[in-house]
This record gives sequence, structure tokens and C-alpha cells, in this order.
Amino acid sequence: MTPIRTFEEMVAKLRQSCATHRIAVVCPYDEESAEAALRAMREGFAELIFVGDSMRIAAAMESAGADSRAIRIVEAADAAEAAAKAVEEVRAGRADILMKGLIGTDVYLKAILNKEHGLLPAGDVLTHLSVAQMPGYDKLLAFSDVAVIPYPTIEQRRAMLRYDIATLHRLGISKPMVALIHFTEKVNPKFPNSTDYATLVAENARGAFGEAVLGGPMDVKCACNAHSAAVKGIKSEVCGNADLLIFSNIDAGNTFYKTITQFASATVAGILQGPAVPVLLSSRSDSPESKFYSLALACINRGC
Repeated sequence: MTPIRTFEEMVAKLRQSCATHRIAVVCPYDEESAEAALRAMREGFAELIFVGDSMRIAAAMESAGADSRAIRIVEAADAAEAAAKAVEEVRAGRADILMKGLIGTDVYLKAILNKEHGLLPAGDVLTHLSVAQMPGYDKLLAFSDVAVIPYPTIEQRRAMLRYDIATLHRLGISKPMVALIHFTEKVNPKFPNSTDYATLVAENARGAFGEAVLGGPMDVKCACNAHSAAVKGIKSEVCGNADLLIFSNIDAGNTFYKTITQFASATVAGILQGPAVPVLLSSRSDSPESKFYSLALACINRGC
């Protein structure tokens, strides 16, 4: 499979696939979520299930100029019931992907993480993967975790790596280059994430994460710019060629996310990993384009 290097190539791949993915959208009352979901349907790779207040859904469809008869609607009295019913659509095999609309993140996640009726298998880790396309970098750049795990333990980092590398394989990247991000290339016990990184690099050398190359600790510039790495004397296949950045904590990852979208004209897609199916956790401020590409990423993650 040829590596997917842009969001446009991702969508083209889905158009060429014979697979149609059933997307359950929870409370699709906002224009951005409705527009993204409808675009996925028009592109031919999605069937839609809108879960919520049917009157509000009809109003959103009318505003979008769409025919609600092409969409299956599951009635719910309030946001909590909508989230629970959408999760049940997945558990019953009637939906393949879950998407957040105009609903509070806490209410949405409560249904997903419900121990009896949720979507996260016992013992698995909930984490977030972002994928960015931006000028100045010649391919998609993935990074974790910007939204869920505040200070990852080494076990959580192992889970992040397994999930993220598997997704990159589905994007056609046969041997992902993974940079473990720190402010310096030195391992120092004062910074436990740097010692975790040394452990993970050693584990990867023994095949723990399959087909991938891990490098680090290193900073973002060395991960994405070979000249910077050469000046510092850092020798790794990853330098200047990173496909995936693993950040030390949520502060670093979230700051990177906000910075590239604000100042580097980046378009970013994102999904939750760990649940039984791909889950979208978009922000209300995300653009329809970002939400659409998040849907495309979820469909690729599920498999063409």
C-alpha cells in the first residue's frame, strides 16, 4: 500500500474502497458536526445515524439543506440518553464509529467508559491520536496525547505506541518513524519521561512494537528537521523524518496542537484510541473540515 501523505489522499482511498462505515452522531445539532457527517455521506464512505431530539435534528438538516430521509434517526430525550443510545448502537453492531456533536465531553465519555455498557474493554487504555497536515512538512504528522492522559505512565505509553503505530500502518506507513519528545536528547532521572523513553527504545529494538523505529529522547525540531539533528550530533533514522511524536505530557501535546493550528495553518484530525471502535472527540471550536477529516481518519482506522 502506498503511504497516505495528505488528507486528500486519505479521502480518495476511502472513495475507492467498497466499504461503507456506519457513523452514529450524538446530538448532531451544531452546523459543524452536521456538515462534516453529511459530507462523509456525500463522499460515499459513510451511512449516518443521528441520535438525539428528532425536532432539533430536523432543524439542523433543514439548515444544512439536507434531506433527513437519507439518515436513520434514533430518538433520545436528552444528551445523556443520546450518548447511551449511540453506544448501544455500536454494541448491537448497528454502528461502526461514534462521533460527538453538541454534547458535553463529560456526558459523552461517561457513556463510552461505562463499565457495564460502554466501549472500552477492561484493562485497555483510553488515549487520543491527532494527525496534522501543515505547510512546511511533506507528509502527515501524528502526535499523542493532547486530550486525555495528563501524565502518561510507561504502561500507558506502551499502549499509545501500540495503538498509534497500528493506525499508521493502516495509513500505509510500513515502518513508522516515532520520536519520543523531550526538551533535550539527554536521559536524566530528574525527568522520568526521559528514562521511560530509553526503556521503550530498548524494548522496540527487541520487537515490542512491531514494524516501527523509535528514537529519543529528542526535541520536535530534531524529529522533523534533519539539519537540526545533525548540528546536535543526534544519529537516528527518525531525525527529520518523524511520522509520530509522543509527547511527555498533555500540556506539551496540547500546546503543540494549539500552536500549529494557530500559527502554522495546520489542519488537524483526531480520534480516541482504545475503545472497541474509533471514537471522535472533537471540540466545539473545530472546523467542519477538521471534523470531516477526523471522520475519514476514523474510517481508515477501522479498516477499508
